[in-house]
Amino acid sequence: MISQKAKYALRALVSLAQAPKGEPVFISDIAEQQSIPKKFLEQILLDLKRHGIVVSRRGKFGGYQLLKDPEEITFLSILRLVDGPIAPLPCLSQIAYRRCDDCVSEGDCEIRRVFAEVAAATRSVLDKRTIADAVRGDADLTVGRATPRRKTRSRYASLT
Repeated sequence: MISQKAKYALRALVSLAQAPKGEPVFISDIAEQQSIPKKFLEQILLDLKRHGIVVSRRGKFGGYQLLKDPEEITFLSILRLVDGPIAPLPCLSQIAYRRCDDCVSEGDCEIRRVFAEVAAATRSVLDKRTIADAVRGDADLTVGRATPRRKTRSRYASLT
């Protein structure tokens, strides 16, 4: 699960990407449009500014703008910036690897093999999706649609 801070960061970036090119957007406008607490948004935008993703200008015609092209800002880069490692297990992290405390052998770990596949698929999707995709609505969203489970006979079925 991603943090609320990461969701707010992504929503703020979408809001900035939707603004006319070259026109800064006030924090208060983003906060209102995206239902983000203003003080929290200020912290988020400062982090994004420190990492070279947005730029701010002061004054009457001030506000925030994207410094990077929305096509270059991936969901993966923002999630890593805001939340840190996204791997479901520490032994699968690409930026903060740590052997699991209860691990006997990573090579023989059945759990690690399954979650390695999950992590790779997640990284692949998040690295391909950009803020520009979100603005265009390009994502093939299947949220809320249940995927039929494969019917397999469990070896434990006879025990119930």
